[in-house]
Amino acid sequence: MTRTIKIYVVALVLLFIGVTIIEFSKPKPINWSKTYNETHTSPYGTYVLFNELPNIFPEVEIEELGITPYEHFNSFFNWESNNYDIAGTYMYIDETLSIDEISAQELLDFASYGNDIFISSSYLPEVIKDTLGIELMNEYNFTGKADLIFANNRIKRDSIRIEKGLSNIYFSELDSTFTTVLGYQRFSFEEKINFVKVDYGSGRFFLHLQPVVFTNYNLLKDDNRKYTEAVLSYIDDDKLYFDSRNKKRNVLSRSPMRFILSQPALKWAWILGLLTILVFVIFNAKRKQRVVRIIKPNENTTVAFTKTIGNLYYETKDHDNVIDKKITYFLEYVRRVYFLDTQILDDKFMKYLALKSGKKQSTIKKLINLIAHLRAKTACNEDDLLELSRAIENFHNP
Repeated sequence: MTRTIKIYVVALVLLFIGVTIIEFSKPKPINWSKTYNETHTSPYGTYVLFNELPNIFPEVEIEELGITPYEHFNSFFNWESNNYDIAGTYMYIDETLSIDEISAQELLDFASYGNDIFISSSYLPEVIKDTLGIELMNEYNFTGKADLIFANNRIKRDSIRIEKGLSNIYFSELDSTFTTVLGYQRFSFEEKINFVKVDYGSGRFFLHLQPVVFTNYNLLKDDNRKYTEAVLSYIDDDKLYFDSRNKKRNVLSRSPMRFILSQPALKWAWILGLLTILVFVIFNAKRKQRVVRIIKPNENTTVAFTKTIGNLYYETKDHDNVIDKKITYFLEYVRRVYFLDTQILDDKFMKYLALKSGKKQSTIKKLINLIAHLRAKTACNEDDLLELSRAIENFHNP
């Protein structure tokens, strides 16, 4: 290597080091995206709110949901007593209530049995809006200021002004029989309803259309926290079920690998190490012949055949196949005994099945919703099979 080439190499190395130092010394840009993530400290995350909940509700147990509302609450529904074994308030804060239709229906069922649902979101599922008799309106994209005002004169002093992140979505139609107006939003001189309480069954829905007030940016600005505390004061001091679209937060926050996975360099080193071990295992496995187990053929009798099929399902854990057969057999039973068409399992079908079978319509509704959920689920487990079996047995029992 000549002297000239050495000079070029040293210059390139120094240049690379200089660029690296400059790049790492740059301040990290602020993320202004609306994540509403309780683990994010960015302006529109909800880290402050989530960590202040124990102070806002000092005597309330707070539980994070890592699964869908249907999977969580339905698992606590007691088919024998026809009621839930748990009680409390479900809380969700996000730009959009991103849950499936079956989970939305589960929230309606959970509220009807005397529980509360608190949702701060600009967009709500159609099934909730239709059931509660509400409509939302969005006249135009708004980027200015707005005053958020309480209807209750005793807490009007806690009203605030928001300058960023607002939407102009408001309640355009309400069922006055069951709805109480709790707050307004004022753009210029026009006031629109943005916070209501809707009585449903034995429970209540608290619907708030400006989730941006619960973000880090707005909670830490001036005295905005007073407005948030006033909004949350409507919630009873009962167990709180906190939900968000960040369903994997429990695994990441408690994993011993969380620091390695949070650092890009360590994360890729960990992945590279795992791939290296995987390649070693694959190539090492090709060099060895696994012992071939001698399997004695089963006797060709009815009992032996039944045992073989039973062992097959037990060893393969083919819960999906068993669940499908149990659903098919149940629907065939309904067609044969009650002469009902089972192609469309809608409200009309559930109503007629309840009338002909003499069962409560709520019990029939829970069973049909369970069937619809298991049909849509990609992979079922043993608990799903046991739950379906209990529900069908409960239907057949007098």
